[in-house]
Amino acid sequence: MVRFGLTVVRHGETRYNKDKILQGQGVDEPLSATGFRQADAAGLFLSSVKFTHVFSSDLLRAKQTAATILGKNKFCKDLEIKYDARLRERKYGVAEGRPLTELKAMAKAAGEQCPSFTPSGGETLDEVRERARDFFEFLCRLAVELEQKEQDMHGAASRSSGASEEHLVFPWTNHCSEAELSSGNGGASKILDANILVVSHGAYMRNWIGYFVSDLNCTLPTNLTKSQLSSVSPNTGVSHFIIKLENGNLLKPEITCVCLNQDSHLVDVGAECVAPKVF
Repeated sequence: MVRFGLTVVRHGETRYNKDKILQGQGVDEPLSATGFRQADAAGLFLSSVKFTHVFSSDLLRAKQTAATILGKNKFCKDLEIKYDARLRERKYGVAEGRPLTELKAMAKAAGEQCPSFTPSGGETLDEVRERARDFFEFLCRLAVELEQKEQDMHGAASRSSGASEEHLVFPWTNHCSEAELSSGNGGASKILDANILVVSHGAYMRNWIGYFVSDLNCTLPTNLTKSQLSSVSPNTGVSHFIIKLENGNLLKPEITCVCLNQDSHLVDVGAECVAPKVF
């Protein structure tokens, strides 16, 4: 069985986030001073997690966040960050660079509501979901290939020291139930074939998680509310998933959400931790 960890982090705040202006793909803003503090805090929160791979959107706000997080890590400072356009924010077309209130007005004029409304030149939710699906299937293939290489090198009975033990990679143990951590195995230490960090964007991440839940029947934390599930992650909010592929079957991944949009690391940063749902 192939088993890998997936940690997904939203980028830090930009001045456009603070002013509630849509960035999408066409506005490539850097992090604000607050955004860098948030990224520092996320990096400290994840500093003891031994990642095997790091992927980021190729937009500046995500790239800066990924580099900052990695710079705080005890094990992975020299790990290469791979940039992938499939992780970009939803494209908002003519609404990019405009206030969120204008997007709402456009939707109302069209007799629609956000987030399902697509402005001219923008991506539909289905198009964003297709990008997310394609990237997730790429991650699953990557994990399967790693496990196969490991078996070829060491045999099925052993794993290399590069694998990550879960009891070392959960800084969020106080924020989820014991059942989600033990995953039905009595809390015993389990081995991950890969432990992947992804840095992306709010609307994209919400769509990706929606795909996990509606299409792949992701198991959610027992204390998660519908409001929390539908909300956009706060800047540098952290979500963590465990993915199992029985017999390397890419078509039927078993996904467990350990935590969603975790933001306890932002308590002392002084930024607003509640994201609008309008995306």
